[in-house]
Amino acid sequence: MVIMMKAMEIYEGKAKKMIPLDERKFIMEFKDDATAFNGEKKAQFKGKGWLNAQISAKMFKILEGNGIKTHFIGVAGDNRLIVERLSMYPLEVVVRNIVAGSLKKRLPLPEGTELQEPIVELYYKDDAMGDPMINHHHAKALGIGEDELREMESIALRVNEILKEYFRERGVLLVDFKLEFGRNERGEIILADEISPDTCRFWDAKTKRSFDKDVFRFEKGDLISAYRELYRRLS
Repeated sequence: MVIMMKAMEIYEGKAKKMIPLDERKFIMEFKDDATAFNGEKKAQFKGKGWLNAQISAKMFKILEGNGIKTHFIGVAGDNRLIVERLSMYPLEVVVRNIVAGSLKKRLPLPEGTELQEPIVELYYKDDAMGDPMINHHHAKALGIGEDELREMESIALRVNEILKEYFRERGVLLVDFKLEFGRNERGEIILADEISPDTCRFWDAKTKRSFDKDVFRFEKGDLISAYRELYRRLS
């Protein structure tokens, strides 16, 4: 099942706004809002939208340079990217390299345990349902084909290989991350959404300090300082 975007309608989520530019492109505007625990915790942080937009642009450029097709077209301002209009899959594809977050509830392993190989998980994207974890059988019941699932998982693992090495060289551990996908008008499966501290876990390789939204979730310090430090290492 692929969710089609209605023409010229603005879509607003918890952290981003999708503004139609024309029939083939959107402006993706990053907001300063932060939410956690399915929206139960909320706050605003001046500069967060700018940081997420710039970090996402950098990540998309790196992936494009390594042969990963994405919806990224260009930067349209401080907190705005131009992206290709896609028909989105109602899935979140999560790749985990280190035990953290909800994985601690599913495996009898302590937080910080490095996995022998990455774990890939699928989640049905629906705020009202709490984005439940699903398997291939569930996804196929929603009309998503096995070949489509395999391709998304394959792309996600390739993204993991590229970004793990990139961050390792900068003293950062890529703990886990969420990806979303859509189909373009040519029928290709394309990487979409964002790649930022809102959708990934990043730890300092030595101290295990968080450079991601866990700083906000669990009151670990100043969120903007953490995001700025990650951006500094990328720059």
